[in-house]
Amino acid sequence: MSKKYIIAGGDMRFSALAEELAENERVCTVGFDKNVFSSDKITVSENVMSLPYRADCLVLPLPASSDGITLNTPFYSGTVSLSELTGCVNRDGIVFGGRISPAVRDIFSPKGIEVVDYFEREELTVLNALATAEGALQIALEEQPVMISGSRILITGMGRIAKSLIRILNGFGADITIAARKCSDLAWAEVFGCNTAEMSELEGSDTLKNADIIFNTVPHTVLTEQLLKKCSKKCLIIDLASKPGGMDMEAAGRLGLRAIWALSLPGKTAPVSSGRMIARTIENILHERKK
Repeated sequence: MSKKYIIAGGDMRFSALAEELAENERVCTVGFDKNVFSSDKITVSENVMSLPYRADCLVLPLPASSDGITLNTPFYSGTVSLSELTGCVNRDGIVFGGRISPAVRDIFSPKGIEVVDYFEREELTVLNALATAEGALQIALEEQPVMISGSRILITGMGRIAKSLIRILNGFGADITIAARKCSDLAWAEVFGCNTAEMSELEGSDTLKNADIIFNTVPHTVLTEQLLKKCSKKCLIIDLASKPGGMDMEAAGRLGLRAIWALSLPGKTAPVSSGRMIARTIENILHERKK
């Protein structure tokens, strides 16, 4: 028996997610204008009051809200409050969302509604990292006047995004250096065939000065003004860290550096693939619960 889904708001990832789920499930949406969807299997509701049923699964965006009160609806001319969505879920239903804040969770939990953060799932964060890495490469290819092959690339951090970047950049023949604090991260960088530099030693080395491209993946400020002063004016710096970011953007501007804070790349450069990833993750969660 098919489940009833309500897809509430979001960017193009959630348009793709709705179309993916609609192949096998009942899907209606709210928080979208009608021209976003190409599938005729999706019911597009103008507002919450016109939704045709209560959902077994209510899917919120990534992130669900920027203020903890209203739904994130970039493709909708109106607004949707999160509180009015509490009446749209069956008693035994589930609310799925990404990077769910305590404020958002507190809207649904007191009503006895289960809330699940799909972005805490490893399979999604790994695939999201790959999509982020591909988007970062796209920016580098568009912004740099030279080939990636042979370019000296510094990556700060050695998490999922960094590992995905290494995999892609190795194929282009880039000269990659990983800067990290942990000895274990530097060891993994060696396993991946990269040069290594301890983060604490960057200021006293030529690594920053020689870099053609720097990708930061660390979600706190590691590229300080003191370190940015060491960078070449020809260097392209791409910060891939989520807020508050890993680079002093104001300092980069004052120093005349080419710096880009590339937030939410999967939703911009690969929305269809990213939407399908989220749909698959939700299906995985539900499948595991049946066991």
